[in-house]
Amino acid sequence: MIRSSIPRAKATLACILALCGTQAVASEDIADKYPQSELYNKPVEVIPHVFSAIGATAPPTYENAGHNNNLSFIVTTDGVIVVNGGASVRLAAALHDEIKAVTDQPVKLVINENGQGHAMLGNAYWADLGVDILAHVDAIEEVEANGDFILQGMQRYNRDRAEGTRVVAANLSFEDRHVIEMGGLTVEVLHLGSAHGPGDTQVWIPEWEIVIAGDIAFHERMLPIFADTCTSCWVETFAGPFTELGATYVIPGHGHPTNMAQVTRYTLDYLTDLRAKIGAHIDEGGDLASAYYVDQSEWTMLDTFEELATKNAGRVFEEMEWE
Repeated sequence: MIRSSIPRAKATLACILALCGTQAVASEDIADKYPQSELYNKPVEVIPHVFSAIGATAPPTYENAGHNNNLSFIVTTDGVIVVNGGASVRLAAALHDEIKAVTDQPVKLVINENGQGHAMLGNAYWADLGVDILAHVDAIEEVEANGDFILQGMQRYNRDRAEGTRVVAANLSFEDRHVIEMGGLTVEVLHLGSAHGPGDTQVWIPEWEIVIAGDIAFHERMLPIFADTCTSCWVETFAGPFTELGATYVIPGHGHPTNMAQVTRYTLDYLTDLRAKIGAHIDEGGDLASAYYVDQSEWTMLDTFEELATKNAGRVFEEMEWE
């Protein structure tokens, strides 16, 4: 049984479409929007049968319980597919409570969008229920190599909310494409190419023209560039196979559901702009110390700008000086 509200779905869809022409204003100062739950936000029905609990755009904290990414699920007539294990077993359990309020169908698969803590530290909850967990081979490798370090970081900010969480890697893996047929629905789990980090995964439902994009796509908070991020690869993957999906609806890794125009503006355009400015800086003989201060004023409206802008510039300089 699927307990779904069509009027609510239409209202949510209208809210998404309203984002088409304007950038939603987000704030790191917004209090927990769903204090009766470990979740930062109650899940919303983005389109019929696809739900997402939208995390805070701020960094993970005790107050948001590490729910600073999007935890999504797809309800079919033969089971539920969850996208992201959550940042802790308590967060995973809270999401499961919300799923059970929507449908009697069991969770049959969990997909990790990458190997980061908020994607996989809740895996233990699902594994203990006997649910299969799927991730890209590179994401599994990252969990196996760095999982204990990632767990310790979560334990520091989450304190008692970290209780019971342990590192569990996905038991199923894929490389380029994994197709799921469930309840008459075809779901494609894709690795379209190198982007934000190892094992970036996109969940694409062609019939409904919706992609649960993971961290290839940002729009309300500034995207982070890691030491091992290849920004030229990210640009190529986004502009090529990701855009070519032709998605109408996008659930990004962070921030509210939106469309391709928004995530293109605040992901592809940002990366292209930053690379152009760092490239000009290098051509003019600029060094790393001054690269941190290239002009990024166009992007100050994005959450986590203060935390990430200078770091991003430095990392792109270190990448581009060897290109």
